[in-house]
Amino acid sequence: MSQEESVRINKFLSEVGYCSRRAGDKLIEEGRVTINGVVPEMGTKVLPGDDVEVDGKSVIQKDKKHVYIAFNKPIGVVCTTDRRVEENNIIDFINYPTRIFPIGRLDKPSEGLILLTDDGDIVNKILRARNNHEKEYIVSVHKPVTTDFIENMAAGVPILETMTRECEVEQTGKYEFRIILTQGLNRQIRRMCEYFDYEVIRLKRIRIMNIELDVREGKYRDLTVTELSELNYLLGESEKTAE
Repeated sequence: MSQEESVRINKFLSEVGYCSRRAGDKLIEEGRVTINGVVPEMGTKVLPGDDVEVDGKSVIQKDKKHVYIAFNKPIGVVCTTDRRVEENNIIDFINYPTRIFPIGRLDKPSEGLILLTDDGDIVNKILRARNNHEKEYIVSVHKPVTTDFIENMAAGVPILETMTRECEVEQTGKYEFRIILTQGLNRQIRRMCEYFDYEVIRLKRIRIMNIELDVREGKYRDLTVTELSELNYLLGESEKTAE
């Protein structure tokens, strides 16, 4: 078996759904984990076919791997898991065969990319991220976009008793601009535009971190192995540099 197929023991325990990496480290430190009957050192790698046990009981990988999907949400679909509250909720709309939940939100009148999963660990990582968590949008407004508007939006706008972070904003049409945010205040783009007397006509999210919108409206796809690997890398970097 190749070295490339090996994985650190704490990551293995996390990937099979036994516990988080941090909890895995604690189990290893306490000598409660064995690989092929041997208590491993921290950082020891597991190869396919190895017998991993915790407290003498075999750790068996789940039959079903975690679900990670990218969904192109139409306008009018509500990002809630409470199927009793909203008739047109995202869970009923997608009708996925197993239980999943959205990562974050996208307003009912907005459209575009939203991620859904059954992996609570990655949800917590994404929602905790303080940097490297870019979200990109295409926005149409009711009157012509000006240079002053673009510059002011990029410099930060006073809304919700705070100043928004500096961000990248680029005009893409007479009534349209592209904006990349690294924070997620409530109705942030709409409030920013309102501050300058601009009304948002259409708001579409086209990217979350390294995941780009590339499916038709109302459709979804599984994230690729490469996308998941890069996503986890970015989330790891966010945790290292977060205040």
